[in-house]
Amino acid sequence: MNLADKYKQVRNRSGQICKPLKTEDYVVQPVVDVSPPKWHLGHTTWFFEAFILKPNLEGYEEFDPNYNFVFNSYYETVGTRVIRTDRGNLSRPAVAEVYKYREHVDNAMNKLLDKRLSKALQELIILGLNHEEQHQELLYTDIKYILGHNPLFPVYSDKIQKRKVTIDGVLNEYIPVREGIYEIGHNGNGFCFDNELGRHKVYLQPFSIARQLVTNEEYLEFINEGGYQAHQFWHAEGLDWVKNNHIIAPMYWHFMDGVWYNYTLMGLKPVDRSAPVCHISFYEAAAYAAWKGMRLPTEFEWEAIAGQLDWGRRWEWTDSAYLPYPGFKKAEGAIGEYNGKFMVSQMVLRGGSEVTPQGHSRISYRNFFHPYLRWQYTGIRLAQ
Repeated sequence: MNLADKYKQVRNRSGQICKPLKTEDYVVQPVVDVSPPKWHLGHTTWFFEAFILKPNLEGYEEFDPNYNFVFNSYYETVGTRVIRTDRGNLSRPAVAEVYKYREHVDNAMNKLLDKRLSKALQELIILGLNHEEQHQELLYTDIKYILGHNPLFPVYSDKIQKRKVTIDGVLNEYIPVREGIYEIGHNGNGFCFDNELGRHKVYLQPFSIARQLVTNEEYLEFINEGGYQAHQFWHAEGLDWVKNNHIIAPMYWHFMDGVWYNYTLMGLKPVDRSAPVCHISFYEAAAYAAWKGMRLPTEFEWEAIAGQLDWGRRWEWTDSAYLPYPGFKKAEGAIGEYNGKFMVSQMVLRGGSEVTPQGHSRISYRNFFHPYLRWQYTGIRLAQ
């Protein structure tokens, strides 16, 4: 697929994700970590306008100078911006105006893509497309949070084509891995983010790792046996988080009339016991592993054996802090703010999930979140 076709495919997909929404759904921001869908649509468009069109397409006319302030996320180099907590206050620009903005930028990008582009500019456009794919995953998770915290539990869509996510926990097995030196990091000529670069060797002690993820059935045992009250399995911060937030189950779980229900994008459903557990914080994942007498794998252990694992159904918490690889360097200018500035106080997740765009993730892909967050499709894999 050429770059122009790829651009069209990715941009159209963002609109398709938002198609089932009502206009009111586009503006809601229930918590700081969830951005309104309208903002995602504008921000991903702003990325192409700010970093690609304005510097590279002669005669390009900016759609609205205020949008640099409205849709900049965290790029200090580019200028001031609406603070993250205020994104839900943006009743204007209207949803229709944001779609006009997308059309304006897409028309200009089509003109640019008809030209002969330098290798550096092509790589920047590919980064922009991968950036939008990241936001497509966030669109799903943010929409789910918005609708899942509506007291009516509205259905996003009853026509979602989900990847098969059931697991036969009885058939789960642990794969033994020999001690030795393993190479970690992106390898090859395809796209990767800067935090995957710096391929290097690590020494691993012998360990074993579960081929499959922990299921809802298995996690229910943890709940029923008082796992959330058993202090000995929790990190101190995790136990404080449980107490202060009255956590008793994964996000979106509701105990009603003696039955556990789970909010899904298709509405409130009984918990599917054969599905991998989902929407788990690092604190919960680590506590469950300790309750089982096991642990979470490090990101290096995960990558060393990923080719033999069943992965891609849930983002998987690892026991690794999000840190730079040897030789990591930030790019010059605003693009250098993409990943490196977040390498503190966060934990690494590996894999992907049922809402990750096909082909977006890879074995070396490093996602990262604060340990209390769980609105992403996060799950648990055990190691020992």
